[in-house]
Amino acid sequence: MRVVKHLTYPIFGPIVGLAVSLAVMCGHAHAFDVADDTEKSRSPFELFKFGFSAYKSGHKDEALKVLRYAAEKGHQGAKWKLARMYAEGDGVKENDFEAYQMFEKIVRDGAEPGSPNESYVADALVALAGYVRRGIPGSPVEANPNIARDLYVQAASNFGDPAAQFELGKMLLKGEGGAPNPVQAARWFRLAAQKGNASAQAMLGNMLFQAGKTVRGLAMLTAAFERCPSNDCEWIRDMQERAFSVAGEADRRTAISLAGDIVRTGDF
Repeated sequence: MRVVKHLTYPIFGPIVGLAVSLAVMCGHAHAFDVADDTEKSRSPFELFKFGFSAYKSGHKDEALKVLRYAAEKGHQGAKWKLARMYAEGDGVKENDFEAYQMFEKIVRDGAEPGSPNESYVADALVALAGYVRRGIPGSPVEANPNIARDLYVQAASNFGDPAAQFELGKMLLKGEGGAPNPVQAARWFRLAAQKGNASAQAMLGNMLFQAGKTVRGLAMLTAAFERCPSNDCEWIRDMQERAFSVAGEADRRTAISLAGDIVRTGDF
């Protein structure tokens, strides 16, 4: 039975989340010719492998051509890769609305339970939530934090996506797109942190620190800074330094020792 998630709001039809991992599966042997019946007879998966191999080899124009063909034949991975390329301006002119529409198509098509396609649906949901959260200038997609929160809930709950859990935690903590709920925010941060999301661990650590659990909060902040993603390191460092500046010396020493254990074992 195919799983398709539906939301009840009018953006571009029903919209429906696991970080996607792809391997380089074959060498880029020759150019792809859509007019060639032999090429056209390839399965969607073979086309996807061919296109992704071309991408990894730096032949992005070729990759776009093959991935588009694979996407037309229904391959979710090809649709996802194309959407990512348009979203990031990777080998093609950046076009957020084009990417939005591609992500929406992935969500609409859904995935068989337990199949790799669930990863594509999860990531597409998170991408859609980000677009709806801030809007896309010059397009019909307007900022709507309420809908963005609903999309993150789907990705976080139905697919256990740690990026969605982190973003949902932030929205709940700030009261963005609905009433603030620090208890639920902490729950989502913890779930994301348990999956290795250092940014969620930092947010949870700061919440613990602010709640008076000084050592554990400071230790979690310190451990998060040790393994932060590059785009989040600055704010995690600032948050950790502020906490360190008001903590007592004994608490700092204990927290540093505990942070080492957290980094080593992943248990917080």
